[in-house]
Amino acid sequence: MDKKALVTGGGGFLGLYIVEALLTQGWQVRVLCRGHYASLEALDVEIIHADITDQHQVLEACHDINTVFHAASKTGPWGDYQEFYNTNVIGTQNIISACKQQNVSRLIYTSSPSVLSFYDDLINVDESHPFPKKRISAYQETKMIAEKAVLAANSASLSTTALRPHALWGPRDTHLFAAIIERVKAGKLKIIGEGNNKISVSYVENSALAHLQAANSDNCAGKVYFINETEPVELWPWINELVTEIGLQPVTKKVPYKLAYTLGFIIENIYTALPFLGEPPMTRALVSVCGKDHYFDTSRAEKDFQFTNVIPMQEAKARFVRYFKQGPS
Repeated sequence: MDKKALVTGGGGFLGLYIVEALLTQGWQVRVLCRGHYASLEALDVEIIHADITDQHQVLEACHDINTVFHAASKTGPWGDYQEFYNTNVIGTQNIISACKQQNVSRLIYTSSPSVLSFYDDLINVDESHPFPKKRISAYQETKMIAEKAVLAANSASLSTTALRPHALWGPRDTHLFAAIIERVKAGKLKIIGEGNNKISVSYVENSALAHLQAANSDNCAGKVYFINETEPVELWPWINELVTEIGLQPVTKKVPYKLAYTLGFIIENIYTALPFLGEPPMTRALVSVCGKDHYFDTSRAEKDFQFTNVIPMQEAKARFVRYFKQGPS
């Protein structure tokens, strides 16, 4: 197989790790992204600055490419539905169309377990778990539509695969743990419920390598996979271990789950009625993520493309701590 890859969103958290992994394995890499990233520009890659919603630019970006890693996405628990739809659905449709027109042979799509409903416990769920029947959020629905489109596009000439990493974390994280750290410093983070809920987490370097493992396999055409660490963690002890290792105080204050969920519902309604307020500080989805069991079975990925966590949890923690102790550069 020719090793010519396009990575969309290659300047982002996961995308940059995918780019680095590809280069390490000898791929020629082209990146499609909107912004300018010094860390990306320092690498031996071709960069195309373009908007994924521009069909013509996406078509040109896929020229002479064998494999596309589609990691670009609009994320978040809140926001304008059309903005989510434009990036996550129209952008993905543009990628699929360009792959077909430019004879790309493989498309690896970064989906998310968020395509499922997080309002309930998800305990050791596998890929047969059904989608929710009603919209949970703009992000959930648009990622679900995009995932379905990617898998439906699988054919004899275009092999498509969707991967669902959960709770991406690691060095260079500017979203999940960056937000957690800021809230811990401000004394604003509280344990939701009893604090013993289990979740799956996805160390970012392992998730990037899983994308390459799937791309190098002939067994995953038209399929979706969970690619988190194989064993769940207890969310709050795990968070506290990491924040104390970088010199912060552990989170000890608790809020009952039902109270937090009710407050989330009230706050959502207020911010819906008064959109100029911006993004609400608490939503029911966020409460559920922090207080419910959400962990996933990786057996299918292990069987089909020998998915494995190349970097074990203890080493992943050590890399995280080293990075955040010295401070993001």
